[in-house]
Amino acid sequence: MRVACRRLAVAFLLATLAQSLLAQSHQSHATRPPEYTFKIVRTFPHDASAFTQGLAYGDEFLYEGTGLKGRSSVRKVRLETGEILQRVDLAPEFFGEGITLFRNEVIQLTWQSQIGFAYTVQDFHLRRRFTYSGEGWGLTTDGHEIFMSDGTSAIRVLDPGTLAEKRRFTVQDGNTPLDQLNELEFVDGQIFANVWQTDRIARISPQSGKVVGWIDLKGLLSPIYRLESDAVLNGIAYDSSRKRLFVTGKLWPSVFEIRLVPKRAK
Repeated sequence: MRVACRRLAVAFLLATLAQSLLAQSHQSHATRPPEYTFKIVRTFPHDASAFTQGLAYGDEFLYEGTGLKGRSSVRKVRLETGEILQRVDLAPEFFGEGITLFRNEVIQLTWQSQIGFAYTVQDFHLRRRFTYSGEGWGLTTDGHEIFMSDGTSAIRVLDPGTLAEKRRFTVQDGNTPLDQLNELEFVDGQIFANVWQTDRIARISPQSGKVVGWIDLKGLLSPIYRLESDAVLNGIAYDSSRKRLFVTGKLWPSVFEIRLVPKRAK
């Protein structure tokens, strides 16, 4: 009798444990951020020697920040042809990083110099310099504040008038901090962030810091064009008026307009 009771108790415990694990699995699946793949809408030419560190769209043109010491620049580019219409080169000691457009300025970071630059949109005249601690990686804006990445899981929020840091928040995928956040773009209320050395873009809530979606761009550029190890995905720009999303990479020969497609659940 005792053996039968013990067996019954063990069976009950196992059944309860299985139900609990199943419920946790369903809950984990339900809370996992949605994933997206892509469809190419259109392909545009891009300077394959440009070490793209920042990308923005405004007034029907692309604005691009490029990196590497001795090769860093800010450019105004005709999207349809890839023609460079305007350009300013940084001094050779600077490694250019992310850019954003705010009102009548193009704002640019540098990697490890802890110095940023603000140029007039009209003629790229240098209006001011600003400083910050640590490294500079990516920049974007929601039209009210400026958001900056530094290669960690933190995103800094800058005052657009002084370009001084106001606050910062940590980006988390679930409960795990997400670092290596690189180029940034504000897209319909979310921050899109390239994750360095990957083909993925994180969609981030600026209110909570949570990753609310993932974009998988694997296969966007043929491997035959990735002749250098540094030729990684980096560069997001958004035409908010026409809802067009553009992406490119360092040393890539093309800029792609893409449409996001939800991944089918397995």
